[in-house]
Amino acid sequence: MPARIKSEQQQDRSQHQFDVLVAPGFVLLELASLVEVLRLANRVCAHPPFTFTYRSRKGGPVESSSGATVSTEAIPAQPNADYLFVIGNSDPDQPELSLGRVVSDYTFRGAQVFLLAEAASRYIDENGANHLATHWENASFLRERGARFEARLSIATEQGSVVTCAGMGATTDVALAVIGRHISGAAKMTVADIMLHENIRDFSSMQPFSGARTTATGDEKLDQCIKLMQANIEDPLPINKIVELLHVSNRSLERKFKAIFGTTPNGFYREMRLAKANNLLLNTTMSVREIGLVCGFPNGFSSVYKSFFGITPFVLRRKKRGVQNR
Repeated sequence: MPARIKSEQQQDRSQHQFDVLVAPGFVLLELASLVEVLRLANRVCAHPPFTFTYRSRKGGPVESSSGATVSTEAIPAQPNADYLFVIGNSDPDQPELSLGRVVSDYTFRGAQVFLLAEAASRYIDENGANHLATHWENASFLRERGARFEARLSIATEQGSVVTCAGMGATTDVALAVIGRHISGAAKMTVADIMLHENIRDFSSMQPFSGARTTATGDEKLDQCIKLMQANIEDPLPINKIVELLHVSNRSLERKFKAIFGTTPNGFYREMRLAKANNLLLNTTMSVREIGLVCGFPNGFSSVYKSFFGITPFVLRRKKRGVQNR
């Protein structure tokens, strides 16, 4: 895998930098779960919002527990990332997971640090902290060692600049939550759909054996509404028809969307269709008119697209082709 994702806009201040720290024996699933979310978000957004760099203590190749190797750059003396993700490890006693100084260096400069699985349990153990999350296996490991504090069994616990996480498959949920701070709710849902990740859990959701939530948004009617929208992209349903099918009021549905996504049902529906259009525009040879039609914009697609993304679909496609031909 490449050490860094690059784009022609890499120096754009609107982009958010993720440093991804690995140690020997790191869990490949956790690395891929984070990186694929970032990569797909860059794919569905007109202007890629994220960059990332693989890091390790000393730099160079680092091998995962499954034998895959990534090239890394050394941890900088003065990190300037927005986020640091420390990937879990098959060995909770791995010395490179003892990261007190590294965590401090990143948080001092305004980054938020996410510690996954074994990295989280190591932090909990070394700081004697109560009620921070880690994978349930690591929580059992701490108890067996006679720890006098308890780890939480939610998928993540946020305490200011440090977030401790269960890791493993829940890394996808955490990554989706983080990108959701910087892109629209519809774009985030598009990323989840591409990954076939049906139910996005929030940080407070319990790890599966403890009874994870069974809805994507935490609201059954909202889930049903989004599924109706997803099933009717080419011929969008009027919101009045949707509320009739769901047996809810317009006002109730608007409150739900405002509370969860910060937008109206119509706004979310439009963004969802535009996110799909953007994905088709960047990754297919369909004409702009064809894309507008299959995404529910029989007229005025280019102007709607430009008003949302700040660029016409024709210009975006020309830019992409120019980058590929370099």
